[in-house]
Amino acid sequence: MDACQDTDTLIALVSSLLPVTGPVPDSAVILDALVQSDGDANTAARIINSERKSTGKTPVKKRKRVGDLDDWLKSSKSTHNDADPKPVASNSKVSSGPAAPGPSKNASPSKLVNLMTVLRQPLPAVPSIPRLPPLTLSNPSLVAQHTPCTLHLSVLPAELACRLFYNMKDASADWQRNKWWLFDKVVESPHRTSFYARSQNGVDGREDWQEAAQYWYNGRKTEPPSVFSDAMEEACNYVEKIVNDEMRKRKRFPLEWGGTGTEGQMWRANVAASNCYEGGKESVGLHSDQLTYLGPYPTIASLSLGTSRVFRLREVVPADEVSTRRARTFNIPLPHNSLTIMHASCQERFKHSIPPQTAIDVYRPLYPPAHDVSNETSYNCRINITFRFYRPDFKPESLPRCKCGIPTILRPDMKHSDKVDKYWWCCYAGAQNDGKGCDYWRCMDMKSEGRGPCINDTL
Repeated sequence: MDACQDTDTLIALVSSLLPVTGPVPDSAVILDALVQSDGDANTAARIINSERKSTGKTPVKKRKRVGDLDDWLKSSKSTHNDADPKPVASNSKVSSGPAAPGPSKNASPSKLVNLMTVLRQPLPAVPSIPRLPPLTLSNPSLVAQHTPCTLHLSVLPAELACRLFYNMKDASADWQRNKWWLFDKVVESPHRTSFYARSQNGVDGREDWQEAAQYWYNGRKTEPPSVFSDAMEEACNYVEKIVNDEMRKRKRFPLEWGGTGTEGQMWRANVAASNCYEGGKESVGLHSDQLTYLGPYPTIASLSLGTSRVFRLREVVPADEVSTRRARTFNIPLPHNSLTIMHASCQERFKHSIPPQTAIDVYRPLYPPAHDVSNETSYNCRINITFRFYRPDFKPESLPRCKCGIPTILRPDMKHSDKVDKYWWCCYAGAQNDGKGCDYWRCMDMKSEGRGPCINDTL
């Protein structure tokens, strides 16, 4: 069939080549004749005329299906040797138009192109994986069902929760925004933060451990941490009891800390990182906490005070499952006086964040501050205190140093955490050294580095 002629034009040309006497055959009959003649209008007209002469009437029956488009395009080339058709003189409406050119005797055979390969939508290289919508976990049972976390409501006495909020809110005026280098520029955290340490490390009763511990954060040496206030100490006792009760119910991991505290606890908080989120725009992006001083499989207890904000968890899909499923995001609303415990494996399998919110509910404390100076009755900020246990086998002087002379940080292998417990030390000097670091890294070996005791050492 001539690529320059569309179907309607060819039907009209065949009709014009038929005798004007007698009924015009159906379009289906003409199409059938065109298929048999490889789209040549003259040959199609002769086929219809010969059928008229043999039967004595114009064929009107519907044509039988001779094949689909693939069969038509793959059919053999036309072998007829008809001369070029002459202009058609006819009384039909299309008689004034040029006749359909027939194939030339000297024309070289053209290569047939299968249009179905052009028109058919290509198959995707990788089967599409359905995107999972975010799931809001609005109560403690849903949190425990879907994540390695537990949510506990109203954990402190109401008066203590208000008093601690006022205490931390006043202190937050002197807190700083962390700064570090990222992709050749200095970035600043969109919230204020501070660091606190207990008077004792909670393991061997040492009271000089704060002076001996020179902590590093984001590639720089920190200032001596502030000591827990009286309100923080009081709140920490409640938190420790809840955490230890939960840990007794849960499966322990081989590389978890296997020692005990000064009072026989499985977990003892000796430091706390505090954050202040003013309004709905202040936030922190998805991240997992550095394990440099926490060690493998840490437990972190996060106390929320003030206005409610959403705590977001996003799973890191293992490398061998990326082609079969997508990561899911979980949103957990955290009200005032609630405790979120990120249990062992949370830092290895999930990243967490506090996303910005377009609207938040203000917090109205039940109890007024002891010294009411500002006359404020409502607040739009959230105070977050994350109680942690810095392991004695990961004290600062035991950390390997990179080629830059800076203590390295400990990272988990999050892409294969479901298969093997693998961690490595790597350079983080670039966070402060104008973005310049080194290529140092090495796998952590608990035994050769003399760390422990761990759970697998106590079995």
